[in-house]
Amino acid sequence: MTEDMRNIRLLLEYDGTNYHGWQSQAGSGMPTIQDSLEAALRQLTNEDCKTYSSGRTDAGVHAYGHVANFFTSRSIPADAWAPALNHLLPPDIRVLTSGEAPANFHARYSALGKTYQYRILNRRAPTALDRNRAWHVNSQLNIEIMRLAAARLIGRHDFSAFRGARCGAKSPVRTLTRLDVIERENFVEIWCEAESFLQYMVRNISGTLVEVGLGRFSPDDIERMLESRDRTEAGRTAPPQGLFLMKVVYPEGG
Repeated sequence: MTEDMRNIRLLLEYDGTNYHGWQSQAGSGMPTIQDSLEAALRQLTNEDCKTYSSGRTDAGVHAYGHVANFFTSRSIPADAWAPALNHLLPPDIRVLTSGEAPANFHARYSALGKTYQYRILNRRAPTALDRNRAWHVNSQLNIEIMRLAAARLIGRHDFSAFRGARCGAKSPVRTLTRLDVIERENFVEIWCEAESFLQYMVRNISGTLVEVGLGRFSPDDIERMLESRDRTEAGRTAPPQGLFLMKVVYPEGG
């Protein structure tokens, strides 16, 4: 990278229904968010701009606040990248803002924390409008019991019981700073905040809390799951369509 290269930071929103997650998977033929964004950048700049992401999202997962950055020699004004890219991107991916970033900014390694929301539609009737944006659970959930169980997970723990089998993280220890269960009419929202997450951690926690809400586990079982460090001891993996990356936090508060 030469000294005249600029570092551009993007804030993205996307509906992940038609994509195999964020990360490009060369040779797979699977569409990804990264592939779509880099194709638009190539068309706009005539450069092969590699994008750096705040993290990977799974197939079918959505985002309101995904952050990415890339380096370019083009002189396009910093705030003009967003509208220019939106003319080239498919309608289910949008750049909300764009700006100049310091040369050492990295969307992933500069991040201090992330916030996710998991959405559950809790009613008898299935949904037409939210079928790709929530997990439909047709039995009544006990929200108060779910909250008691969630409280057991807050803090610093070995989250091996809530970790995907292919997770490449060196350590399973994470600090969960927020885990709220919020009821809004027919929807239940699970809000998770941490410095970083293990693969499938939010979906595994959400699936387990739903099983608590259905009476299959008790809040006391949560401590047993943590102590076991065994994925088979915890609940199911919630489906991807209910998961949203809401915000990535950086030192300057961005």
